[in-house]
Amino acid sequence: MKLGSVEHKELFCRSFTESYREYEPEYLPWPDLDDAALSFLRSIPFWEKALDTERQAGAIISAYAQTVSDPILQATTALQGQEELRHARLLKTLIDRYGIEMPERPPVEVPQNIEPIFTRFGFEECLDTFFAYGLFAIAREANVFPESIFTIFDPIIDEETRHIVFFVNWFTYTQIRRGQGFTPLRSIKTLWHYGKALSNLIAVFGNDDASRTGFAATGTNIFTKDLTLEKFLHICLLENQRRMSKYDPRLLQPQLLPRLANFTLSILQLIPKRKLQNIESASA
Repeated sequence: MKLGSVEHKELFCRSFTESYREYEPEYLPWPDLDDAALSFLRSIPFWEKALDTERQAGAIISAYAQTVSDPILQATTALQGQEELRHARLLKTLIDRYGIEMPERPPVEVPQNIEPIFTRFGFEECLDTFFAYGLFAIAREANVFPESIFTIFDPIIDEETRHIVFFVNWFTYTQIRRGQGFTPLRSIKTLWHYGKALSNLIAVFGNDDASRTGFAATGTNIFTKDLTLEKFLHICLLENQRRMSKYDPRLLQPQLLPRLANFTLSILQLIPKRKLQNIESASA
């Protein structure tokens, strides 16, 4: 299949629409929580940021969809916008049901020049979803909530996977159709966009406030205190492989963080364990 072709567009759009799942967040089987689980849930600091992120995503993607002239791309992008807004409703349902205190959220403002915002959000979502794989798996392993909570959110992680697979294929397709498909040029533009997104996450690593952007990359210490970088990256890679394996191999997938994680793991394996433990203890 030729990237940038009509066949390519139809494949990544069809893959997205055919895997759509109908549900209403308010009617999901939310479990009752005991006092310990409820207290822990309310203590997690990133609900506010998570809700704001999903609300912004829904508004940005829905606004961008209105500017798309291609009917297939327009319908698929609009569907993603609906899903992001539904994610916001799901989080709001959780927040209200379990009494998580939160100030009223301000209205979302969407800029006029929407495509660059849509593109920036897409690359940020590729990065944050990779880390979310690890965060979700670690929280599940920690067994801090009933399994029924994870049963509700597991398909949501799959939906985020659908979003980033659609995005990287949309980006490549769009660049090629605009005459910017020369591979080195496209790679440079991709790395530039990833660099902008990654700089945001790097800034967060130096900040103790887990409620800020990048919470999926920094919030693992909420669920476990003895997690090593090596184990975290290994879990992220395993989850990435498992969730991405559901897609047609002809489709593009986000590659930057999996490659960086594999490279980092190869370096960590060369460091003597005692020295590595000292490094991790110093950075803790």
